[in-house]
Amino acid sequence: MTAASEPHLAVPEGVHPFPHDHLLGIEGLKPWEIAFLLDEADRWSNPENTRLREGALTGLTQINAFFENSTRTLVSFEIAGKRLGADVVSMAVGASSVKKGETLLDTALTLNAMHPDVLVIRHEAAGAVALIASKVDCPVLNAGDGAHEHPTQALLDALTIRHRKGRLTGLKIAICGDILHSRVARSNFHLLASMGADVRAVAPPTLMPPALDQFGISATTSMETGLKDADVVMMLRLQRERMQGSYLPSEREYFRFYGLTEERLAHAADDVLVMHPGPMNRGVEIATSVADDIQRSAITEQVEMGVAVRMACLDVLTRRIRGLEGWA
Repeated sequence: MTAASEPHLAVPEGVHPFPHDHLLGIEGLKPWEIAFLLDEADRWSNPENTRLREGALTGLTQINAFFENSTRTLVSFEIAGKRLGADVVSMAVGASSVKKGETLLDTALTLNAMHPDVLVIRHEAAGAVALIASKVDCPVLNAGDGAHEHPTQALLDALTIRHRKGRLTGLKIAICGDILHSRVARSNFHLLASMGADVRAVAPPTLMPPALDQFGISATTSMETGLKDADVVMMLRLQRERMQGSYLPSEREYFRFYGLTEERLAHAADDVLVMHPGPMNRGVEIATSVADDIQRSAITEQVEMGVAVRMACLDVLTRRIRGLEGWA
């Protein structure tokens, strides 16, 4: 399923499909720019197309600089780059120069001096990736910056939903859990609202940020209310590493009131799709029986779509430096 089935998401005539040098966030992207990236990722999700188009980044150097620990996102970007033929170098920056006192600006200048063709950055501080992008001479992809944004996660979530549901427009989507600290939630709010979905935030009062109406979504502290007739339920993990102080009495109490159980899921639509960006905390935000439900859970499919989305983003952002017609 592509944007062709939703004409209002087609790229307007005479408009460049993706005019940006970097992918720093979903906020500010036009609906057709999002749809364009999803369509490109949709092509890469087909194994036959992957074999036909391998080598698109042959001769280019991709540096993954992760200032914050990661497993699945880092591995996903590594696989994506290698499938495209890039020379991929992954740097655990947080364990080296930064620990020795080097500033973020110095690190940016050091990375730039290595002359990479594309940089993938994850950092614990919101806005850090944008700062690095302003100091380097190559495209930059944001792999997550603090509690700000995680654009490729939102794109892979949207692609997963579109594969299963055939559309995003008009779907009722509940995003539940630690909304306050979640960059995944922020990027999904921007993307899903922009694409015409009915988005609901569900969280305890202590984990619900203020002014969510600016995203064009509704908010509730009741799981039963938030899940009512939902087409998609996306659970978020508790971001313990970003919590300063006590937000919850205990994980046991959290699961009792906000864990996704079979009983709570019964409030959603009969064909509800269950998602989780990972890593999952079973028995904290989601019950094992729900996570492993073959019919309703798309959690492993999200991981699969992540590689396709990152291949698409790497491909699109390097088209200009590769001199492709219409991009140079």
